[in-house]
Amino acid sequence: MNTNEIQQAVEQILDSTPFIDIHTHLFDPSFGNLSLWGIDDLLTYHYIEAELFRSSSIRPEAYWILSKEERADLIWKTLFVENTPLSEATRGVIAVLQALELDPSAPTLDSFRAFFRKQDLAEHARRIFRLAGVSEVVMTNDLLDPQEQARWHEGAERGVGFHAALRLDRILTETGISGDLSHFLEMSARNMKAVYMAVSLPDSFMYPRDDISTRRLRETVLPVCRELGLPLALMIGVRRSVNPAIRSAGDAAGRADLRSIEHLCSEFPDNRFLVTVLSRENQHELCVYARKFSNLLPFGCWWFLNNPSIVEEITRERLEMLGVSFIPQHSDARVLEQLIYKWRNTRRTLAPILADAYKRLAEDGRVVTRAEIQRDVNRLFRGNFEQWTSRRAY
Repeated sequence: MNTNEIQQAVEQILDSTPFIDIHTHLFDPSFGNLSLWGIDDLLTYHYIEAELFRSSSIRPEAYWILSKEERADLIWKTLFVENTPLSEATRGVIAVLQALELDPSAPTLDSFRAFFRKQDLAEHARRIFRLAGVSEVVMTNDLLDPQEQARWHEGAERGVGFHAALRLDRILTETGISGDLSHFLEMSARNMKAVYMAVSLPDSFMYPRDDISTRRLRETVLPVCRELGLPLALMIGVRRSVNPAIRSAGDAAGRADLRSIEHLCSEFPDNRFLVTVLSRENQHELCVYARKFSNLLPFGCWWFLNNPSIVEEITRERLEMLGVSFIPQHSDARVLEQLIYKWRNTRRTLAPILADAYKRLAEDGRVVTRAEIQRDVNRLFRGNFEQWTSRRAY
């Protein structure tokens, strides 16, 4: 193929390949009000709330006493009518509305609310999957959360296309947990049919250290993961509540000491680790460790890194250092319709990156075929994750 044919082939293959979204905060429709969807949830997403506080005079204490609908109305008026929605988060809402054939220039939310009221959530979810080009998503499931625990006990299920991931944040840190924790984790993972376990960690995380997190990782979590054939996903670099007044929007990012990854991969060679880091400065170091440890698989451009300029930099670096032995992206979506714009952005950003890599390969004398491009895209957005999560004991 010549360079124009390569570009076209990459774009077509990215558009036609259904992706697996390996990390979201979505819920299957059977989880009821835990499932966030529709215009009011889209607009009151914490990324957008943070922008509101920068672009208006409203104080957080006045904002939080408003109903969700009143908050959404204020955000629409402030960020979409009185200001141009140029940020990634606000432009994403515009992309969703356009994909659903709604007028993104509407002065109020009335027509949008009328549209979403008519939707059957299960059918709407299937449509969103099609529009986003995803076949499966992985939820984030915290069995110590009372609401979610109640939903599982009431018979909530994972519908077609939804997988469970067992979240460990509180399990690793809370001291009041009683009983056989290993048994609890094993039975929970089996009942949920979890595809991995996961934990979000601060930038100050260190392993090993004389603390409860190290003890539970070493004595409980990693042995259970190994027994069940489950990877452990480590998401490192969060600084919680640097501005608690704005709630979920008040978290920040910090650079971590990734020697913890070195110690974990070395001490537990039979465990598999999915790792993403929140600091831009940690990205190169993560790639270096992935070259040293075959039980480490970098994934995604998480949270504040999910901007095209930074995604481009990180993805080029990973391709140059790791070939296709990583997972380029996950959506981290909290609201169902966010899948549309987050995966549209990914395809649009990655097309020139992959095309450039194949063009350079062709210029250096290696014939590039469409079949090879399809194989690589399948591996990046499906195969690596399927292989990493396939060896389960249930």
